[in-house]
Amino acid sequence: MSIRMRHTRGHTGNRRSHHALHEVNIVKDKESGNLRLPHHVDEMTGMYRGKQIFTPKTKSKHAPKVKGPSTEQPAPKHVHEHAQEIHANAEAKSLKGILGKVATGGRPKARSGFGGGS
Repeated sequence: MSIRMRHTRGHTGNRRSHHALHEVNIVKDKESGNLRLPHHVDEMTGMYRGKQIFTPKTKSKHAPKVKGPSTEQPAPKHVHEHAQEIHANAEAKSLKGILGKVATGGRPKARSGFGGGS
């Protein structure tokens, strides 16, 4: 059986002729001197072809962060009231957990995502 379509270097070159990278066209605005794309609104001033299209957002000025230890008093830590309570069957649970791991090889019988089963 013959080859139907030939794959030549010229064909490859023709296809790749559109892969070239083009330089981005950037213009300097006449009034403000900012760089922008042609036929686009100047984002710094909000002007397009001499008309005010939108009002640009102004950045809010925050207080500068100071490095080092803070001079503020730290908030008291929240203590849970129930954290010190010992459950009635805590020892039985811990023994069951250790023995269960030793007896079954450290894995539970039914793991999530692996179907049910024994």
